[in-house]
Order: sequence, then C-alpha cells, then structure tokens
Amino acid sequence: MNTEQTAAFLMQLPGVREDLKWGDNRVFSVMENKMVAIINFLGDGLAFKVDKDLFLGYVDRPGIRPAPYLARAQWIRLDSPEVLSSEELQDLLTRSHQLVVRKLPKIRQVGLLLDLPAF
Repeated sequence: MNTEQTAAFLMQLPGVREDLKWGDNRVFSVMENKMVAIINFLGDGLAFKVDKDLFLGYVDRPGIRPAPYLARAQWIRLDSPEVLSSEELQDLLTRSHQLVVRKLPKIRQVGLLLDLPAF
C-alpha cells in the first residue's frame, strides 16, 4: 500500500478523522484527539500503535523501529507503508484503531468497535 492508499484505508475506519499537525504530519484520530496513526511522521514514515505483546517482535523487523516520542506507548514507525504487505498493514492499522477505541469510556465506544478476533 502506498501513502494515499493507507490514508484512504484509515479514513474508512469508524469515527476516524484526519488533521494536519506539527508541520506536514497527517494525524488520524478518533474522538478528535485520540491518535490512531500518523503519516509523514519524521519524514516519510508511518507510525501507529501495536499491542504490547507484539511491540518487540515488530521493532526487530527490517524497516520498522520504535516510534520516537511514542515508543513508550507501544507505537512503531515504518520507514514506508510498503515495508509490510497490504493485508498485514491493514490488519495492524485496524488493530491500532481498536486499541485506541477500547481505551475510550464505554459510552464513547458505541459504533466504533469492530467485530475482530481477540488480540
């Protein structure tokens, strides 16, 4: 997936909106301020949240590293979206969305949760 395909995929997730912040960073978030992913993060990179149990496994892969300033919250940075296959990237972005949504108050989760296998 290229950058525009990644952005289009993120925008089809429930409740996601895009804002331009910190220069040319395209920030995708839910509930106006809960970030799901960032395109153009520190250059041409893509950053997003992963499950705590998967974090170390992903940062060991070529082209993937801990996201500066966000790694303590289990965010990874891809040098480009093409580092992962389209299917794997879509799965990880969907899971990032769900990780963020599940941290919201229950009343705010309505309509944002997807029926995904447990992770």
